[in-house]
This record gives sequence, C-alpha cells and structure tokens, in this order.
Amino acid sequence: MKKILISVLVFLAVLLLAGWLYTGRQLRDRHPGYEVNLQIKPGDPKRLKIGFAKRDLTPKGFDTWNDANGDAKYAEKDGDTFNDLNGNGVFDAVWLAGFHQSRPANGVNDSLWARSMVIDDGNHKIALCVIDMMGFGHDDVVTARKRIKQSLDIDYVIISSTHVHSSPDLLGMWGPGILKRGTDDEYLASVIDNIAASVEEAYRAARPARLKFAEDLAGATPLVGDSRPPKVFDAGVRLMQAIDVETGRTLGTFLNWGNHPETLWSGNLMLTSDFPHYYRKYLEEGVYRGDSLIEAGLGGVALFANGAVGGLMTTRPPDTIQHPLSGELLTGATFEKADAQGMALALLSLRALKSATSQVDSAAIGVAARTISLKVENKLFRLAGRLGVFRRGYVRRQHLRSEVAVWSLGPAAFMHVPGELYPEILNGGVETPEGADYRMEKIEVPPLRDLMRHRYKFFIGLSNDEVGYIIPKSQWDTRSPYTYGRDSGPYGEVNSLGPETAPVLYEHLRDLLKMLGGA
Repeated sequence: MKKILISVLVFLAVLLLAGWLYTGRQLRDRHPGYEVNLQIKPGDPKRLKIGFAKRDLTPKGFDTWNDANGDAKYAEKDGDTFNDLNGNGVFDAVWLAGFHQSRPANGVNDSLWARSMVIDDGNHKIALCVIDMMGFGHDDVVTARKRIKQSLDIDYVIISSTHVHSSPDLLGMWGPGILKRGTDDEYLASVIDNIAASVEEAYRAARPARLKFAEDLAGATPLVGDSRPPKVFDAGVRLMQAIDVETGRTLGTFLNWGNHPETLWSGNLMLTSDFPHYYRKYLEEGVYRGDSLIEAGLGGVALFANGAVGGLMTTRPPDTIQHPLSGELLTGATFEKADAQGMALALLSLRALKSATSQVDSAAIGVAARTISLKVENKLFRLAGRLGVFRRGYVRRQHLRSEVAVWSLGPAAFMHVPGELYPEILNGGVETPEGADYRMEKIEVPPLRDLMRHRYKFFIGLSNDEVGYIIPKSQWDTRSPYTYGRDSGPYGEVNSLGPETAPVLYEHLRDLLKMLGGA
C-alpha cells in the first residue's frame, strides 16, 4: 500500500511539474526586453514622399465542407462532412474568426489584403499596414517589425486590423472547439512575411506627393448601429488622399470610419473583407449605374482603417441599408447589403474629396509612442493563455505587453489604440448608469478627441494589438442589478481584459497627446 501511495504521489508530482512547465512555456515573453519609447518632434515642413502597396493574404488550398443542418458549425455528429481536396484524410480547414467556434471557410468571395502606406518627410519615416483580419496580437506585431529590413530606416511601423469577422483566425480563439487553437502557424508566418513585404514595397514605391484632407462627419451615420447604451457613435468619415506631384495621379487614399465589418453575420462561410472590400473597390475604380459613370474612381491603393467600434458598433441583419443608387432597402446578412454599404461609403468619400479645399504641399512627421502593460483580469482569457489557445507572453504576472501611439502630419493627428474602444471615451458621452458594478465618478474624461489639437482627428482602433473591448470603468457591468433595466449582463465585458483597461489606456494616451502637441 505504501509503494502504491508513493507511486501515486510521484505520478501527481510529475503531472503537476509537466503542467507547470507547459503553462510557463505558453506564457513566456516572446520578445524579452522589447520596448517602444518614441518621441519625434516635427521639424521644418518639407515635400513628402509617400508610397503605397498591397499583398494578397487570401489562404489557398484549404478543404471545403458540407453543412448538413445549415448552422455554420462543423460537427460530425450533425452529419457534416469535409471535402478532402488534397487526399490526406485530414480536414485542412480555415477557421473563421468571430461569432462562434467551429466555423470553417467554404470558399472565397474576395481577396484579403495587407495594404501599406509609408510616409517620408525627409527626416523621418513612418509606416502603416492595415490587414484584413479580426485582430493581430502584439507579439506577432513585434515579430513582423523585426522582419522588415533595417536598411529601410523606418522610425515607426504600425500594424492595424480591419476587424473583419470572415477572416482566418489569427488569435486562436475560434478553432474547432473552445479549447482548440484555431490558428494555422504556417499561415500566420505567411501573413507576417506579407506584412513585411507590403511595407518594403510601399517604401520602394514612394513618390513626391501632396496631401488632400476631407471629412464627412454625419453622412455615414445611417450605415452603422449601436447595440449597447449609451448611443454614441464613431460614424464620421475622415480621409487623406496622397497625390503624385509630377503626374497628378492618386497614389493612395486612407479612409477612417468606425464599424464592425460583420454585415454578413455569423452564417457566412466565405472568406471576405466584408464592406471594406466594396468600399475600396468603388473608391479605386469608381461607381457606375450600368455603363453610366456616377462618380469617377481615384485609382491608387485604398486603405480602410477602423475606428472606435466598441459598444457595439455594428450592422446587424435586421438593420436596414438603403442602396445609394436604386434606393432599395436592404436587410438581412447578404453580400448585396455589404456591397451597398461599401458603395455608400465610397460615394461619401469621393464627393467629400472632390469638394475638399485642404491641400498640403509640405509637412513634417511627429510621433509619440510607448510600450505599456495591461493586466489580464478576464479568467477565461487567462485560462486560454495557459492552455495555449492564446499565444501571448506575460511581461510580468498576468500582464501583457501592448502599445499606444499618436502621430501627426501637417493639419492631421492620428491616434492608435490596441483594441475596440467604446466611442464615448473618444467622442464624449461616458455615463455612470444605475446598476453599474462601480459607484464612481467618470474617469475617461474629457473625450480623447477633445485633447487632439489638430484640425483633422483620425482614430484607428485594433492597432498593434487586439485586447478586446475597452469599456469605461463607470459603465462596467457584470453583476446584478444590471444597467439600463437589463435582465442580464451586457455583451462586451466577456471579451475585455478587465475594468482597468480603459483607465490605463486613457492616461497613457492623454500623456502622449501632450507630448505630441498640435497645431
């Protein structure tokens, strides 16, 4: 009996040690000592050189499947089967990010892209790459930065995600089961390679350029809904167009607007960038009714960068989009609806730029950026990290490395936040509702846009990381009684690091905006 007891204790000790070693490996810091602490003061304005490029990120060679009951979830018990296209006997799936686990792609509607812009003011260079993905973890952002050639001498590289919900899972949490990682590591490596390649190509494509800025702060409001009180949006369309000084052609255009690219909703099985695909297509190629030109396209490379989408900014199936040409009212979750949404955005953008009077012939880059750490209070996130579903290293106990940044170019300022900010933190409207978990004064005030001193105020979420929803602490709501008369807790907190995320980010951003200054 004693020998059996000793054997059991030894077995348990070995099991615990193995678990400890496995967990330690999953939570190890992938980039020890890495830190960004950057401040670049704008110098004398000079003629800019700007380049754009894009690289295709669309997966290839994956298996399709047969959804027996039409629930968009692969389950053999439901009679679902896969089509073994390479004959290896294994379901080589692309797991789609967003909504629920076990949602494999069944084809391609449109290509996914890494689209990059590199700006050179003669003294400093900054690069922005936007990828058609749900999100991109900071550890992978750092890996991509290290892959970009040092000889390019780019001072700062920003990588943002459009947050599209019909893209491959790069974060790990939407695999074939709740405890099974959904990321294909070979595909992730190819995404990193293509990010680096797109930045390098944009650098080589840089041409002397002038800038045109425009905005439409109200026209796109009918194209987005808010699913959680208080009703605050980030619906303003903000644009920057780069025009070749010598040829007059458009090198590229940057659009910033806040809405979840999930118009196609949870039943969609096609790889697609959702409404950003149609927006970019119409902006580049123009809008036609049959053979009749409605608005000429700009050419060049169009970049769409998402804004403050927490709260939740989305276009749900019951929401109506009016087709901008036919006037037809479109509901449901269809490609026709996403097409109309993208066309409407493109028309607003083309018309705003056509009437814009703000042109910049010379400018200087200013940057303030820093590494931060954020505590992971979400127990499900911590478990996913220990199990290797998330592959995020801790820089200290239960703290992730992340990053915030602001930069300026002439009359414009650009703010970058590593997640899905609730628009009330950006634009105003933070509340202290009855039933919230914390009885407290508002912390995230005044609104961040009020602290931006430039004429054009761009905000880009999901930048250099994806940490989930960034919720005003005074609106945090996980315990009964619930806010706004709800019978249960609102959506948002389950996909947030915790209630301290917003206050920490707000304080860092306020400091960076002071460092950046403004005009």
